[in-house]
Amino acid sequence: MSPEGLLQRLADGKSHSGVDLARDFGVTRAAVWKQIAKLEAWGIEVHAHPGQGYRLDRAVDLLDAAALSAAADTHLRARVRRIELFTELPSTNRHLLECERPEPGRLDVCLAEYQTAGRGRRGRVWRVPLGAGLCLSAGWQFEETPPALPALTLAVGVVARRVVAAITGVELALKWPNDLVHGDQKLGGILVELSAEAQGGCHVVAGVGINVAVPEPVLATLSDWERGATDLARATGGRPPSRTELALALVAAFADLFASYAATGFGAYRDEWRRADYLNGRPVRLDDASGSAFGVAAGIEPDGALLVDMAAGERRRVISGDVSVRTPP
Repeated sequence: MSPEGLLQRLADGKSHSGVDLARDFGVTRAAVWKQIAKLEAWGIEVHAHPGQGYRLDRAVDLLDAAALSAAADTHLRARVRRIELFTELPSTNRHLLECERPEPGRLDVCLAEYQTAGRGRRGRVWRVPLGAGLCLSAGWQFEETPPALPALTLAVGVVARRVVAAITGVELALKWPNDLVHGDQKLGGILVELSAEAQGGCHVVAGVGINVAVPEPVLATLSDWERGATDLARATGGRPPSRTELALALVAAFADLFASYAATGFGAYRDEWRRADYLNGRPVRLDDASGSAFGVAAGIEPDGALLVDMAAGERRRVISGDVSVRTPP
């Protein structure tokens, strides 16, 4: 008996007798309880009711391994080398960075139901219960480093925004450089990491974390934004999309993005990013190596750099640092 097997049985959110579970899996009831402890370690609350059995606090939409495998073997075969799905992993980005790199022109994809060390920019922690979010990373090998590589994070944001809109009808905003926003709340984030090579090429891994259906107590811990975090369940009025459908659409979109990015650069995505720019015209606080300063966001440049009109009157070009919506003191 594995915790994955038990999760499959309990994922419907209905009550399941401990006696029946022990019998069907050929184990003792103590063994069932041991695996339940593992589910709770994954952030899933399990209720035990005398005479009724065990029930999850919520139904869990598990990723469909068969559908992911079939997609990799059929309509995505020409562009995707492999799609890996793990129940638990420290980080999908880190996994792909440490794996053998794909040949140029093919995408490697890694998904995890639960990440123990999921992270965003500057090492920030992003951890949601198993099945409550989408943790997906895509790895690509560029034969030559694209000139527009610094803006790739912004292009990935545009692609993720397109996919969410196509599947759910929800229009997201994009906060420079890597956040997905809905209703002034953070819905997801992007982390692009790379390993350059002496020969001129580079290996790029783009990770996307999206809150899909996160329990309220956990949601309150996911962001330090003034209005906090949200998820697709709330954005859609309680009708979150299938996580498998969302994952497959992102894989196809990322394959298109990476295959064309060396030729098109950020130019193919800039106008759409501008239309979705969450910061443009807002008062912001900039925190970087030089300290903190206040200004007003003034859009982005062709290479993806953020422009900020500072309180002192100059316009600053920002390529790194933390930018948040703030009112000056």
